[in-house]
Amino acid sequence: MVHLSAVLTPLCRRLLHARTRRWVPARRCNLSACSSKFVVSQMHPIWQEPLAVPGGERQSPIDIAVRRTQFDPRLRPLQMRYDPRTCQQIWNNGYSFIVEYDDTSDRSVLQGGPLEDRFRLCQFHFHWGESNAWGSEHSVDRRLFPAELHVVHWNRDKYNLFEEAVSEDNGLAVIGVFLKVGKRHEGLQKLVDALPAVRHKGSVVEFTKFDPACLLPENTEEYWTYSGSLTTPPLTEAVTWMLMKHHIEVSHDQLAVFRSLLFTSAEEEVQKSMVNNFRVQQPLCGRTVRSSFNPFLQGVPPSPQ
Repeated sequence: MVHLSAVLTPLCRRLLHARTRRWVPARRCNLSACSSKFVVSQMHPIWQEPLAVPGGERQSPIDIAVRRTQFDPRLRPLQMRYDPRTCQQIWNNGYSFIVEYDDTSDRSVLQGGPLEDRFRLCQFHFHWGESNAWGSEHSVDRRLFPAELHVVHWNRDKYNLFEEAVSEDNGLAVIGVFLKVGKRHEGLQKLVDALPAVRHKGSVVEFTKFDPACLLPENTEEYWTYSGSLTTPPLTEAVTWMLMKHHIEVSHDQLAVFRSLLFTSAEEEVQKSMVNNFRVQQPLCGRTVRSSFNPFLQGVPPSPQ
């Protein structure tokens, strides 16, 4: 079983140009946190060199050590209200594929859980490995999953734009869902069928009427939450993470389509498969991971096959 290594895809096209207002002395990306041999040679080029990141002790992703989490009975169920008509397009940004939503109104909103404000849906994306033995950014008791879904929202009560929220405290809320290989996921198939059109970096295709709620587990009341960061530059510590305890199943063939995408544009001479698009895990640095359920009274997610 591969121990963590990690990454998170750029949070939508706009993230690449987002302002980063408050920077403190930089420290190096913790590449030593990864124990597997494939990481440096097979990961995306942005992780193959020492990377200066904002100083701070709230970096993501992390390992969820279940017995060290703190049950918080005050954590409420999450409330998602997504309008599939706000779905606009799929974009290959050279690191992952991003499904983007119209966030100019409150038609798709997340609230509840650990959140005090309302957050607008902006986009979702995945991280995955070249093998089913690894691929997720987070892990549970050091167990990795083949892939991980991130559904990204920004705080519309405190900020006017995603570009503002991405670099500010309590700016973003991200739901994380682990993927396990099993039966075909019918809700995911519409997306899988559209992916060949965005095989190369920079390609965009219209994609409409898709409800991201279909990608969430049936039980969304059980989750872990902690304060963390983006997992791609600018790595700002603006994220409230909510990681679902329960995974979803997808088929091997569906993950194979993810792996058929490319980091490279059609014009590049050497084509590189889009796999292992995750960041190395980061130290917890004294943070508390809270759970909406009592881990000592319930089982933890089974190890991925």
